[in-house]
Amino acid sequence: MQIDEKGYKAYRILAGIYFFPKFKLFIDHVQGDPFATPSKIRIRVGQDLAKFPLEYLKNEIRKTAFEDFITRRIALAISHHVRGNRGTGKSGLIEIQKCGQEVLKRTSVLATTEYIEARLSIGLPARGRTILGKEALEMFFGELPQVVEDSLFFARYDPDTLRNQVHLHEDQEFLRKELVSRRLVAFVADGSILPRESGISDKPMSIREAIPFHSPSSLRVLISLPHQGEIRGMGIPEGVTLIVGGGYHGKTTLLKAVERGVYNHIPGDGRELVITRSDAVKIRAEDGRRIEKVNISSFIQNLPVGKSTSAFCTDDASGSTSQAANIMEALEIGTSLLLIDEDTSATNFMIRDERMQSLVAKGKEPITSFIDKAKLLYHDLKVSSIVVIGGSGDYFDVADTVIMMDEYRPRDVTQKAKEIARTWQPSESVRVELPLEK
Repeated sequence: MQIDEKGYKAYRILAGIYFFPKFKLFIDHVQGDPFATPSKIRIRVGQDLAKFPLEYLKNEIRKTAFEDFITRRIALAISHHVRGNRGTGKSGLIEIQKCGQEVLKRTSVLATTEYIEARLSIGLPARGRTILGKEALEMFFGELPQVVEDSLFFARYDPDTLRNQVHLHEDQEFLRKELVSRRLVAFVADGSILPRESGISDKPMSIREAIPFHSPSSLRVLISLPHQGEIRGMGIPEGVTLIVGGGYHGKTTLLKAVERGVYNHIPGDGRELVITRSDAVKIRAEDGRRIEKVNISSFIQNLPVGKSTSAFCTDDASGSTSQAANIMEALEIGTSLLLIDEDTSATNFMIRDERMQSLVAKGKEPITSFIDKAKLLYHDLKVSSIVVIGGSGDYFDVADTVIMMDEYRPRDVTQKAKEIARTWQPSESVRVELPLEK
C-alpha cells in the first residue's frame, strides 16, 4: 500500500516476478497512464499442480486446439470473477485475447510439459491519475487468484468437453487433407447449420429457425473420420462451380460458410464440418484500393493513353482493376480455389453480354471478363472457382457443377443447366409500355 494515492507512474515499481501459493505472476509491462494500453502480465502454473493431460501436447494440431480451449475458459472465468471498471480510463480491466467461432493458434496461452502460462492485460486502477491501492490489491489478491483457480487446473474441467474440442480439431484437419486426395475443394456435412443469428453476428441461428443442410444425392460423399467415424455431406468437386437460385434462398450463406471453412470451428458452431481447402481466397471488388506493380494483363489490356497493365500501379483502383489485381495476387500466393459472389463483384469484370459486345467492339473494351478465364484457370493452373451467380445464365457454358439453393436446400442442377446452355437462343426483347403519371 506504499504507493496508494500516489501519482500513476509509481505503479512502475510493480514490474517483476511474484510467487503466489499456486502460481507465479510476471508483471512484464506497466502502463504509464490509466488511458494507455493496459499493463501486460503472465500467470504460470506448473504442470505438477495444473495436471493437464500431456496427450494434448503431443503434436501441433492438438496443442492448438488445447490452447484455444484454455483461452476461452480463462475469458469465461474473467466474466464471472472480475468486477471490471473501477476508476478512470481502463482501470479495473482484466482481459485475455478475444476468441470468435474459429479455433486458431493463440499467443494468449502457452502450454508445455512443464507449465501452462496465460498472458493477460490488466488495467491498473486509478482515480484520475491517482493510484487506487485498495482496488489494485483486490484485483491481484482477490480476482486474479479466482480466475486462475477456475481456468488453469484440470480438476476444474469436464474432461469430455476438452477432449471433444481437441478430437474435433483433429477430425477437421484430417478432413481438409482428404479434400485433396478426393479432388474436392470443399465439403459441407449433412446437418450443418449455415445461417447466422444476424448479419452482425457469427453465432449460429437457432436450430428452431434454421434449416439443417442436406446434401443432394449426386454430390454426396462419405468420409470416415478418426474420432467421429463415418459422416456424409456434399463434396464440391474441383473445376468451376456455380451457386445459383432466387434471392434470399441461401446462395451467399452457403458461400460464406465455405469461405469460413478455411478455419476450424468450435463445437456447436453449426459449421464444424464445413471444410474448405486452406489456400482458398475470397475475391471481391475493392474500389479505391491501392495497387502496386501487379500484372493484371491477363484480364485488362490496351488501356487508353497506353498505360501498361503488366506492372499496374494506381492509388485509386476501379472495381474491375481491383478485382483483377485481387485474383492475380491470390494466384501469386498459390491459391487453388477462388470464391466469388456477384453481389460484391464489378459487373463489367464478371461478364459482358452479346448486346454490349455488339455495341462496344472488342478492341475498344480493355477488360477480359472472368467468364472467359474461369475454365482456363482450372485447365492451365488447376485453380478452381466457386461463383455465386443470380443474374447471368451465360456462366452455364463454363460451369462443371451447378448447385441451386432452393429455400436453403441445395439441388444439383448441372445437367439441366447444361441442357439450357445447349438449346437456349436469344429471343427478341419485349418492350412493355408503362403508363406514366400525369
